[in-house]
Amino acid sequence: MLGRDVSFTYSETWVGYSLFALRIIMGWTFFYAGITKVINPEWSVRGFLLFGIPDGNPLTGLWTTMANDWAWLLTPLNQVGLTLIGLALIFGVFLRFSAFWGAVMMLFYWIASYPFANSFLIDYHMVYVFLLFGLGAFGAGRILGLDAWIENLSIVEENPRLKLLLG
Repeated sequence: MLGRDVSFTYSETWVGYSLFALRIIMGWTFFYAGITKVINPEWSVRGFLLFGIPDGNPLTGLWTTMANDWAWLLTPLNQVGLTLIGLALIFGVFLRFSAFWGAVMMLFYWIASYPFANSFLIDYHMVYVFLLFGLGAFGAGRILGLDAWIENLSIVEENPRLKLLLG
């Protein structure tokens, strides 16, 4: 790591259980946030983009434009995106693909939440970004997830680049 040899002792079993638990917890976090928006016919991104952005956010104009001109697209993308990312994490299917898009969503939320009420630079959105990065890097979808099964399908064996989406 950073040009140095690094070694440590760890329990593969407990690392596996930890990654599985983190995957389920993040999956539920995304799924619940998404499904509550899906089942609420009154929900729209306009509320957050117009009234949830803190004073002093340097991109207020962008968020206002998105709320006024793009809410028709961003509302269902947010609802369905959160829900599907949550389900993908829970079931461990296309984990790297879903973790990537979950991290992208959290980066947008992080930028929109600036300036942060209770921190200088890091808030929980950034924690989610790196947690999702870790789940993808470890291939947590293979731990009691469907990605382990999908990777053995002939289409994946014939197209090994598909493994970049799994894991």
